[in-house]
Amino acid sequence: MAIRGMNHFTILTDDTEATIAFYRDAMGLVDGPRPPFRFPGAWLYANGTPILHVVGDRARDALVPGVIDHMAFTASGLRDTLARLTQLGVAYDCRRQAGNGPWQVFFHDPNGARVELDFDADEAGPES
Repeated sequence: MAIRGMNHFTILTDDTEATIAFYRDAMGLVDGPRPPFRFPGAWLYANGTPILHVVGDRARDALVPGVIDHMAFTASGLRDTLARLTQLGVAYDCRRQAGNGPWQVFFHDPNGARVELDFDADEAGPES
């Protein structure tokens, strides 16, 4: 067996529509086709690939972090992304990886899932 890459992440929610809206508005993911599962949810796409699966109808107290700390996405448009997060009222932490590495932006989705967005080191940093 050889791993060829990451296929998708799955998150649980008690509010499917709000979760879809968050990932659409904050990160530009697109709600797309999903198999007819027997439970509510959504598949969110980037560049035609379903990279985030949402499973709905979970109790709020079931939305607890497990052993996975966060999910990370490769992104572009650092300054626009920070402006969008600010506009949406999403608290974030923007930092540069040690040694002039990529820019990293961390925040939480409405369900408490921690998200990381990685931007190329050559992108202009946040405005001071």
